[in-house]
Amino acid sequence: MHRTVAARCLKRSLSGRTLPSSARTLGSYPITSRLSSTSLRAKIRPLALATSPCQTRQSHVIASQHVSGDPAALGPQDSGNLNRRLPINCSGCGAFSQTSDPKELGFFDLTSKRVQNWLHPKKDQERGVSETEEDQVISEALKSLGSDQLEALGLDRSSLVSEEAQPTKPVNNDKQPVCDRCHELTHHGGSGAAAAVPMFHPTVDSLRETIEESPFKYNHIYHVIDAADFPMSLIPRLNVLLGDIPLRTRNRRSRSAKYIRDRKIDLSFIITRGDLLGPTKENVDRNMPYLREVLREALGRVGHRIRLGNVSCVSAKRGWWTKKVREDIWSRGGANWMVGKVNVGKSQLFEAVYPKGRIVDQAALRDTVVSMYPRDAPKDQEILEDEEEDRYKNLNVAKLLPPAQPLKQYPEMPMVSSLPGTTASPIRIPFGNGKGELVDLPGLARGDLELFVKPEHRQGLIMKSRIVPEQVNVKPDNSLLLGGGLIRITPRTPGLTFLMYNFTPLKEHLTNNEKAVEFQNQTRVSPGVENITLPGMGEKMQHAGSFKLRYDVTRRRAGPLTNKDAVGLKVEQLPFRVLSLDILIEGVGYVEVVAQMHAKALEPPKNRDFITSRPIQESAKQETSSSGQNSSDDPFERMMEQRRGSGSGPPVVPRPKTNLMPEPEPERDLYEPPWPVVDVFTPEGRFVGSRKPIEGWLNNKPLLKAKHKRGRPRRSMKGQKKKEKTELRAYD
Repeated sequence: MHRTVAARCLKRSLSGRTLPSSARTLGSYPITSRLSSTSLRAKIRPLALATSPCQTRQSHVIASQHVSGDPAALGPQDSGNLNRRLPINCSGCGAFSQTSDPKELGFFDLTSKRVQNWLHPKKDQERGVSETEEDQVISEALKSLGSDQLEALGLDRSSLVSEEAQPTKPVNNDKQPVCDRCHELTHHGGSGAAAAVPMFHPTVDSLRETIEESPFKYNHIYHVIDAADFPMSLIPRLNVLLGDIPLRTRNRRSRSAKYIRDRKIDLSFIITRGDLLGPTKENVDRNMPYLREVLREALGRVGHRIRLGNVSCVSAKRGWWTKKVREDIWSRGGANWMVGKVNVGKSQLFEAVYPKGRIVDQAALRDTVVSMYPRDAPKDQEILEDEEEDRYKNLNVAKLLPPAQPLKQYPEMPMVSSLPGTTASPIRIPFGNGKGELVDLPGLARGDLELFVKPEHRQGLIMKSRIVPEQVNVKPDNSLLLGGGLIRITPRTPGLTFLMYNFTPLKEHLTNNEKAVEFQNQTRVSPGVENITLPGMGEKMQHAGSFKLRYDVTRRRAGPLTNKDAVGLKVEQLPFRVLSLDILIEGVGYVEVVAQMHAKALEPPKNRDFITSRPIQESAKQETSSSGQNSSDDPFERMMEQRRGSGSGPPVVPRPKTNLMPEPEPERDLYEPPWPVVDVFTPEGRFVGSRKPIEGWLNNKPLLKAKHKRGRPRRSMKGQKKKEKTELRAYD
């Protein structure tokens, strides 16, 4: 550190910058004309070097308080003299700052007031001082008035500012400005000119190259997945694409970590926006086994071999499990990377898990500060200016990983917006005195369903809060429309009534099949049905697939019949089955579909054998005949046979050899039960998937209180008097 400060001081002296007062006094001495320039230079140079603040080292105790190097801790006078520049990167989107093209990312308008206030903060301070002086003049004038005059004005002497009260200092605003695009997203939303700025999403290869430029030895990657359409936002084979990151298998001897090229890289899964799955934290925690099972199926073959103990479901909005993730980041240190698709909640999670306020001032912990340099040495602010200059000079725009932001207790967080691709470049924010950093990476391309929707309705595709849907009964000759024709779900199985629950922000509409097709093809218009698709998109509507309801949810759907506290029947004893499936819409949400069928209709017919008979003995003979060596050709075997034959006792039965290979199971014909089927129609037949049902209706249905329950109605009194008269006549 001392060498760095000495080098900066020497650089300042050689570049002709102003020297301290101890060196400037040399120029005020009278110089006689008898001294030549050479002798004068010889006499002055040793003295100047001796009095240089970087060459003379003095041990003395500074009695004043420690001055922090943070510009936020400086007073108004010090910060007013700052020669500020625009930040290298925008703290909101991470793009490099530029002032040339307003249609590109990171543009700063130098004529705007907010940018001028940052570049020239002295104007705001002078205005604050002038306002304080005016307040003092008014308060002194009011103090000179008598009590009668104050009462006439409606004032009280006790309400005036006392003489001991000190005037408040103007607030020093050191928050860096953001680019015009982020400023417009904050105050005007994503419907203005900010949405027209082109955004290019990165690829997995570019993210891998960015992570390879990490200066840390220990790196941890958080794969962020959205809970709204889980698991459609999962990036398949991400651990392989980012550099063959090992995932811990179920083998008890598997290592928890592995070093690759002298670096340790781990991977964890974080499911964000968990508040969309249930009303309470306990309700969402009960779904963790289900989330692991669905994630295991989505990972494919690898999913059945790994442990998946590194999966967590958090909610940055409610603060569920964010503290645990924050403490893990702090204790682990190193580089922590947020990787995921666009609009999965990375930036919002970034703000919730970043360890703020944990920078320890080492100099403030000591009782006294001993300086090894004279009092006229460069101040902390001058050193900060030199560091800022070095930061600009050493800037390499060609690198994929931009420079990190300055170390602060409470730094500016990334911009949180529903506009896809808000984060344009990696945002690096260090924490803990250089212990580590948290990096928010740009999101990968998720889907372009919004390109088929009108611009004024694109923000309505994003689920921002938990949805409590209404139950819709759909018969075979009806269809359910979402968004006026953006999505169409039509039952195919005749004779069944389907129950559908819309867990999307799109409005649903139930109509018959003919009208539904006309609405989706944009050949029919109704004032009660608003079609949010762009004009001319009716020709692009295609069949996205037929989805079978093959998951049995009878146990929870049967109610008191299977409840242990009520009837307590087993599912096998019931004459019906309740089947369900979740139809996923990429980036929007899901629709839960439920249907009920007779149990006998799902059983295979008894008059047909679905097992192919292949005798196991024949296969065993074939294996024996195909063996390489016959038993009679073995000399040791012939010797044992002769020994058994010479004995008088019963012949010893040879012990059968155990077949180490398991016997093949009998082949069966694949019997497919007649599952209920629904057809889905979407733009170009895309943006749709399916998963095992999460039973969102049972977890999010409205709470039915006792006051909402309808009691038994009053007995009808119609014909009661006539009945009484008839009974009286009978007695007479």
